[in-house]
Amino acid sequence: MMKLSDNPPILYPEKIPLEDINKGCWWVAHTKSRNEKSLAWSLHKWEIPFFLPLVSHVSRNRGRVLKSLVPLFKGYLFFNGDDEDRYKALTTNRIANVIPVANQPVLITELASIHKAISCDAPIDPHPYLKEGVRCRVKAGALMGLEGIVIHKKNITRIVINVEMLGQAAAVEIDSDLLESVEP
Repeated sequence: MMKLSDNPPILYPEKIPLEDINKGCWWVAHTKSRNEKSLAWSLHKWEIPFFLPLVSHVSRNRGRVLKSLVPLFKGYLFFNGDDEDRYKALTTNRIANVIPVANQPVLITELASIHKAISCDAPIDPHPYLKEGVRCRVKAGALMGLEGIVIHKKNITRIVINVEMLGQAAAVEIDSDLLESVEP
């Protein structure tokens, strides 16, 4: 079991704000299963800037409480560099795919927001990304299998069930964690 202090830094270099890191462009590394931290250590060794959002996770095993840091986005690490840095990252054999980022300013703003939340110790958890209007299916619970369209009203997630023949619909309030997208 890894000590909390043995984890890689969340942001490297640690003293520079994420918005000011500009060694090249940002890349998204889709890592092989459970390789996020190892990839981060390799990038750290080569002094390639990266952001690996890690969040605290508490589990219990045989009455013992275990605390660990786990990636907020399983299977993803963000790094900044040129083509040579990208090549070095690929040589680790820990990456399944490197995703180029078309809109750099948007990604930087989004990552900076996540970094700020983590730095302030705000409770942050992964959450399914569901756009309003997307067709979804309930994946667990009493409504399992129900399909409809996601809407948000007064900060509450609902799934709308259409009855085409009647030209009517009904909306059911549901926890968004129970939804999965049906659309590809």
